[in-house]
Amino acid sequence: MSDDSKALNFIEHIVEEDLANNFPKEQLRFRFPPEPNGYLHIGHASSISLNFGLGLRYNAPVNLRFDDTNPAKEEQEFVDAIKKDVKWLGYTWDTERYASDYFQQLYDWAIYLIKNEKAYVDNQSSEEMAAQKGTPTQPGTNSPNRDRSVKENLALFNQMKNGEFEEGTHVLRAKIDMTSSNMLMRDPIMYRVLHKAHHRTNTDWCIYPMYDWTHGESDYIEQVSHSFCTLEFAMHRELYDWFLDQVYDAKKVRPKQREFARRNLSHTVVSKRKLAQLVENGVVDSWDDPRMPTISGLRRRGYTPESIRNFTETIGIAKRDNLIDVSLLEFQVRNHLNKVAPRVMAVLDPLKVVITNYPEGEEEWLDAENNPEDESAGSRKVPFSREFYIEKEDFREEANKKFFRLKLGKEVRLKNAYIIKAESCTKDTDGNIIEVQCTYDPKSKSGSGTEESLRKVKGTLHWVSIKHAVEAEVRLYDRLFTDESPDTHKDKDFLEFINPDSLQVIKGFLEPHLKDAKIGDRVQFQRLGYFCVDTDSSSEKLVFNKTVGLRDSWAKIAEK
Repeated sequence: MSDDSKALNFIEHIVEEDLANNFPKEQLRFRFPPEPNGYLHIGHASSISLNFGLGLRYNAPVNLRFDDTNPAKEEQEFVDAIKKDVKWLGYTWDTERYASDYFQQLYDWAIYLIKNEKAYVDNQSSEEMAAQKGTPTQPGTNSPNRDRSVKENLALFNQMKNGEFEEGTHVLRAKIDMTSSNMLMRDPIMYRVLHKAHHRTNTDWCIYPMYDWTHGESDYIEQVSHSFCTLEFAMHRELYDWFLDQVYDAKKVRPKQREFARRNLSHTVVSKRKLAQLVENGVVDSWDDPRMPTISGLRRRGYTPESIRNFTETIGIAKRDNLIDVSLLEFQVRNHLNKVAPRVMAVLDPLKVVITNYPEGEEEWLDAENNPEDESAGSRKVPFSREFYIEKEDFREEANKKFFRLKLGKEVRLKNAYIIKAESCTKDTDGNIIEVQCTYDPKSKSGSGTEESLRKVKGTLHWVSIKHAVEAEVRLYDRLFTDESPDTHKDKDFLEFINPDSLQVIKGFLEPHLKDAKIGDRVQFQRLGYFCVDTDSSSEKLVFNKTVGLRDSWAKIAEK
């Protein structure tokens, strides 16, 4: 259960106020209601954490309900992915529900509204109905079909249900008020004709209920006490309540809709339509591409559920939409992985180093600490030999005093190993350095306790023994967009801001024990960043994804 000492957000204040006004605590019930028309993204994580967090705080049940009323866009694949994501984030729902469970009840209620002259069938074109809607400052005008008889409406609605009309030719509308200042109240559509198979009901229905008619009534059927949704539904609240008024039984719990702000994330898009566009246009490989802001993409990239939950808790719940810098999300995963990820050594841009005074053919296995942040993580053995790789950027022939890595005539320490001194280097015909020759101090072995081993040098480098190195494909991921708000430019398409350097695929050389790494394993490549074994990885070919660097590289760019 949540820590009650923490300051309450305004949503929790709403619940507390209701409890103070004698709402029975045992009747509290919440829900997370995604539409299965795509994969969940980081924006959904806030809603998930809010609703399931309320469930934990008040020891109340939380339903997972799929608002599956549009068979043209919804698939079982998305249902399965959503369930997987919610479970992965660490939450358990009370019951699994579907709006399609209620199709018959919703239909029966629609018949009830028709009989009470609260709904009618309209067969005008969508253009004609739109013209009659009016504007925010001008009232609408009634449809010529608004005063059809109950008998005629029942007959037409039955024909709609039986599939006797083509799509787009007939709708069922609520009869409310065409002069309302809230345009959503101007006789909204309740049902439309769709001749498409539903992922659960197949072809049983030829009419499908609209979101506004379905959502509140589904909350009511499930006896959800509080229905929390994002701010774009604030204007829908009046309609939500009107529909409830038509069927409400005072002996039952009446759901209450309240709204909170979306938390948009910089350098990405979270519109399902635009995310689908990225997949369809081949900008990314799939919905779970590690550059995507989908929960499955973040999981594949190496993010932890704890880091995402911490992120949602940090940004909190607000009443106004705002843009959250993605660096805050990156900070959370960096902070959590620092505590739990084993440290290993990998070289991604190799330069060969030879220790000329180290015996040829000899090797030794050195002790290396797995994670200095976790005493229980233990240690491992790392092989050392005469020839090894370091990063190219860690060597210069000449450098100023601020360069604390390897340079000719100077010393550095190899992590967990010895102090070495660069004596000379070899170049190819183009003048590129291809090998560095060094000597080592055999008495300077880390942890040996000798006076030489305690000698301080300013630089420490990671390395990998060439003889023992394991090759891996390493995918270096970066932010997908160069602009912090790529979908807010009126004069440019969001695709114009794609970061051309969002993915770089290279070959890396790793410690040998990593050959047994399993899909999903997370590690820190020392001095380079946090990495995760990708789903494409196999025993024949290791594949690692970069999760996040050790520091925010974009902060420097922003400063410039």
